[in-house]
Amino acid sequence: MKFIIGTKQNMTQFFNEDGVVVPATIISVPKSVVTQVKTVETDGYNAIQLASGERKEKNISKAQLGHFNKIGNFRFIKEFRLKNDETSGLKVGDSLLVDIFDTGDNISVTGISKGKGFQGGVKRHGFKGAPNTHGHRHDTRRPGSIGATGPQRVFKGTRMAGRTGSDRITVKNLEVVAVDVENGQLLVKGAVPGRRGTLLEIISA
Repeated sequence: MKFIIGTKQNMTQFFNEDGVVVPATIISVPKSVVTQVKTVETDGYNAIQLASGERKEKNISKAQLGHFNKIGNFRFIKEFRLKNDETSGLKVGDSLLVDIFDTGDNISVTGISKGKGFQGGVKRHGFKGAPNTHGHRHDTRRPGSIGATGPQRVFKGTRMAGRTGSDRITVKNLEVVAVDVENGQLLVKGAVPGRRGTLLEIISA
């Protein structure tokens, strides 16, 4: 199992060896440092805690500074859980770079999707809406009847207007089409969650 922290940059086009163009996302993958190794004996499960990025020491709490133990002043921290019988061979202070991935690897990318605020049913759930004729003057994007005729209440889970986005999304089975070790970048086929700068968890089984 391979894992690392990255940030979304932008989308582009990539031409593979056959000259076929594929949509791809550029993910910036800076150096990640192991800040904690959790085991079944000490914590009840196996996990590796990674940290990356930098920030000023004055903006870090004393608890975090003690936890980092002078390894560095990190900005992001993520924990990657392992199976109880799985060992990574990593220890505190070890560094991970983008070269742990190879072209052709299948990965899963997790991040927070774009927040869109309060949206109606058409945008939030893809409702068709009412026709634009026959008296539907101001009703084209209204949800219509919600079907609550028995008990006079709204059933839980009913698709209605509400807050959209800002959800934790995982996209699986993405293909790594290129690895740029010099610039610390990963080129992934397809789209990944979030905006530019979104923190991403990248995992390869």
